[in-house]
Amino acid sequence: MPTYAHLKKTLIRKLLRQRQGASAMASAKLVVVAALVILLQASTSAVARHHHHHKHKKPHCPSTPGGHGGTPGIMTVNGFEKGQEGGGPAACDGKYHSNKDMIAALSTRWYAGGRRCHKTIRITSKRDGRTVEARVVDECDSNYGCKDDVVDTSAAVWEALGLDTDVGVVPVTWSDA
Repeated sequence: MPTYAHLKKTLIRKLLRQRQGASAMASAKLVVVAALVILLQASTSAVARHHHHHKHKKPHCPSTPGGHGGTPGIMTVNGFEKGQEGGGPAACDGKYHSNKDMIAALSTRWYAGGRRCHKTIRITSKRDGRTVEARVVDECDSNYGCKDDVVDTSAAVWEALGLDTDVGVVPVTWSDA
């Protein structure tokens, strides 16, 4: 499954083509893409709403190690190398990082103003329960389009969890390691 950003770009391109007099087939494709975007948004919103039902002392804090399950989130794949979709250098150290490293960017509320920089987090796939650890190096800025329940990770994290990066978005739980 393509990432949300990819679907959004595709939808915009198709809208522009339609405005320039594209065929009825392009219009049908546009409807399919729009439906996929709406379904993706609905599914990620449901997971974000679920997070608020947990009885943590602070609703934005993940479970502590040894707790059951961790904090629900959506894991996306990100490019941390220069020139990739991840944007500029990492917020924690101002550097680019290799996609072969076990690294992550957290949504603004979980990034906690940089308090999680260089800290290790535990990420568990809801699909099969596999767990890995990754180091926080960046913020997925919720003020610039990143949803507030995102654990944005390198390809190495996906591979370690046995997931296909082409899927783009998977449900996970995470906690401080």
